[in-house]
Amino acid sequence: MEELHIAPRARKRNSKIVNSILIVGCGKMGSALLSQWISGSESITVVDPMASDLPEGVTLVSDRSQVSDQRFDCIVAAVKPQMIDDIMPEYAANLASGGYVLSIAAGYSATRLSKLMGDAPVVRTMPNLPAAIGRGVSGICPGPHAAAGHMTHAEAFMRRAGSTITVDSEEKLDRVTAVAGSGPGYVFEIARAYAEAAIAQGFDEEEARDMVLGTIGGAIAMASEPSAPDLEELRNSVTSKGGTTAAGLNALNGDDGLSTRLHATLQAAYDRAVELR
Repeated sequence: MEELHIAPRARKRNSKIVNSILIVGCGKMGSALLSQWISGSESITVVDPMASDLPEGVTLVSDRSQVSDQRFDCIVAAVKPQMIDDIMPEYAANLASGGYVLSIAAGYSATRLSKLMGDAPVVRTMPNLPAAIGRGVSGICPGPHAAAGHMTHAEAFMRRAGSTITVDSEEKLDRVTAVAGSGPGYVFEIARAYAEAAIAQGFDEEEARDMVLGTIGGAIAMASEPSAPDLEELRNSVTSKGGTTAAGLNALNGDDGLSTRLHATLQAAYDRAVELR
């Protein structure tokens, strides 16, 4: 696989990208992204009959009839993938000339969405949940008819919610989905099991959680320093021969069981992403 371009979160979070944005659907991921997108000066409208308590300045409507004659520079497809066929074609007429569709729907191809929207330009993105606190990792892929300007827009917009990884095919985006899109779930499960093991060592739930999250957070912060060595070297730096860490690591991955399980985890997520597309 060719090297991916990873862009850090934009430092200036108030730059104007387009004039008007329509978000169709606003579930957990849509809400997470919206909390970061509002830092700009664009006009944002959300269509969702179930949404409430949206950020100040966002216009909320319950159905398409309330935006029937409006045009938007960017339409964000944020409904569940199984609902796209029924919902998104209604909004094709709302896309302004030169505009494009930004899809955050997992498992729905850009080609299918473009056809549904009257051969509109489409860019697919796969964000993850830490976007809610501006620490997300979002994969971005150009779809049919997407021009350089559309990609520039999408990359800058998504960087408000964290970092971006730009790839050149949906196959690679499926791999980003397996690593980053689903990744928080793996991390939370590892942390849960780690805390459970700490409780078994005699700590109460609060103590175990504090120690585990503090240890994970501190280790990640240390590894993220610009001058930090690679991960193997960092591991070795806390592993003395015959010491406690060495004993623990041998139990954790001495037979490569953890490495094998993680390879299988990513492959299973990738295979499912391909099936959904």
